[in-house]
Amino acid sequence: MSPASGDNVSLIRAMPLVFVLIWSTGFIVARYGMPHAPPLSFLAWRYVFSILCFLPWIVLARVVWPATRTQWWHLGVTGVLMHVGYLGGVWAAVKAGMGSGLVALVVGLQPVMTAVWLSAQGSSVTRRQWLGLALGFTGLVLVVARKFGSGGEATVLNLSLAVLALLSITVGTLYQKQFVAPCDVRSANAVQLMAALMVTLPLALLESEDMRWTLANGAVNVELAAAMAWSVLGLTLGGSSLLYLLIQRGAATSVTTLLYLVPPTTALMAWLLFDEPITLLTVAGTVLTALGVSLVVRTAR
Repeated sequence: MSPASGDNVSLIRAMPLVFVLIWSTGFIVARYGMPHAPPLSFLAWRYVFSILCFLPWIVLARVVWPATRTQWWHLGVTGVLMHVGYLGGVWAAVKAGMGSGLVALVVGLQPVMTAVWLSAQGSSVTRRQWLGLALGFTGLVLVVARKFGSGGEATVLNLSLAVLALLSITVGTLYQKQFVAPCDVRSANAVQLMAALMVTLPLALLESEDMRWTLANGAVNVELAAAMAWSVLGLTLGGSSLLYLLIQRGAATSVTTLLYLVPPTTALMAWLLFDEPITLLTVAGTVLTALGVSLVVRTAR
């Protein structure tokens, strides 16, 4: 094996780990950005800046665009599901008061839902899968239950938004694997972002809160600017591109297995950065959820 090919193999093997680390920061960035902006307006600007990054790259590299209208349509659908539905739900849930670790845990149930759905298409759900589903749900209840009530971070509103994000990324992943033909990740991402912008922009115009790019003293709002920069460069150009590549390279269940590593990673980041508490009950619930996911995915494979 040549050194170049060895480097390529190492890069491919590192992709899942890099994806988990980048994807986990998405919930952290939401915590930084949401005090200074409404969620949909932030995302609309994020899509604009991301498209402006992709287009010159596509032109200079002479990247081929999707060949048929059908592929443009399928990419548009996945863009709406995985950007508007998923990101919109996550960012709106954080804006409504849900902590980064909790919203990551709710969305982290995606592997269970994906594996059960896929297995149900070909055969009946096994006992092990039902056990895994029950453990995952129990783990989530353990974490969420104590956060309801007076002063709790979980409400009917923000939990509903988090569930919307969960459903959107689950359906989006399955839809992309089923209908989107392999094509260049740069042009595919650009099409997805343009579709997401078309849906998000009219909704963002209805928001009453303004983007606070500057502080009261006229200085640049560093937290908002940094959150936007990482959202564009790290999450969209990096994380979303890696997710697209991983879905195209492997089975949907194998890809979504990575996402059960996101909640504990996010919880650790949130504890270090925002002092979000990690209690024994939180740890127990996260472990149960991870165990449930592993049972379901292992059977689906």
